[in-house]
Amino acid sequence: MDKIRQDMLVKIAELHEIPSGAYNIRADGETYSRNSTENIEIITKKDKQGIDIIIKPGTKNESVHIPVIIGQSGLEEVVYNDFYVGKDANVVIIAGCGIHNCGGGNSRHDGVHRFFIDEGAKVKYVEKHYGEGDGRGKRIMNPQTIVELGKKSEIEMEMVQIEGVDSTDRVTRAELSEGAKLVITERLLTHENQYARTDIDVKLNGRDSSANIISRSVAKGSSEQLFISKIEGNNKCKGHSECDAIIMDNAVVKALPEVDANSVDAELVHEAAIGKIAGEQIIKLMTLGLTEEEAEKEIVNGFLR
Repeated sequence: MDKIRQDMLVKIAELHEIPSGAYNIRADGETYSRNSTENIEIITKKDKQGIDIIIKPGTKNESVHIPVIIGQSGLEEVVYNDFYVGKDANVVIIAGCGIHNCGGGNSRHDGVHRFFIDEGAKVKYVEKHYGEGDGRGKRIMNPQTIVELGKKSEIEMEMVQIEGVDSTDRVTRAELSEGAKLVITERLLTHENQYARTDIDVKLNGRDSSANIISRSVAKGSSEQLFISKIEGNNKCKGHSECDAIIMDNAVVKALPEVDANSVDAELVHEAAIGKIAGEQIIKLMTLGLTEEEAEKEIVNGFLR
């Protein structure tokens, strides 16, 4: 693997070398390297592009890395990955996609991830997207995440778009059973003429289920962002959705939070705030010796951390 692809692996998955444990590294439309373990099996799908990740019941303190890197201009692919997490397992899953495009054709990765999480299981899922390259072709990523949470299971999802993605349509769907818990933290940066759409729809079907959705985004240049969030409370449950965005230059940000209470015992809250960087924040940092540009960068980095 060349240095460009190695550097992208560091950015999207913090991989400086082949990881220990289970992993599947996909590069330019093909499997580059793979390893299964005694408790985590990775199998190639027979009917379409993608893999099945099967995690045995009771698996503890293990991780799965499934990064995707594209360094070929004009390559477009759709990949389907299914995760079957056994009862009482506790695992970390590191995903992400990096595209390096220096050519004239569009490079695109659409990833469909489905999670089937059994009773009592806990999952930490980290997904990072990154684009780079000085070609005329666009860098496009459209992740779709579908989650089915069993009784008293949990998933914490960290969804990050670092920079350099020209267009993205980020779709998340989740259904929660009794006592299940979902936490989604999104951090998103757009600049120049980039476009990003986030569409989250959560159904709290089980008694005492809960969802907490937090989005932090920064829109620069002439970029455009659309945040859609819907929480449906169908039982005694708790749901919270929060969108907080910094808008700069000539960017456009739209937030459409929605809560639907279909039970008298559903407790649902939504919040949305969009605004520019406060002038006093920049002035305060400039008194410490930073330039205006450096102060702005520090504020943005801190906001998205």
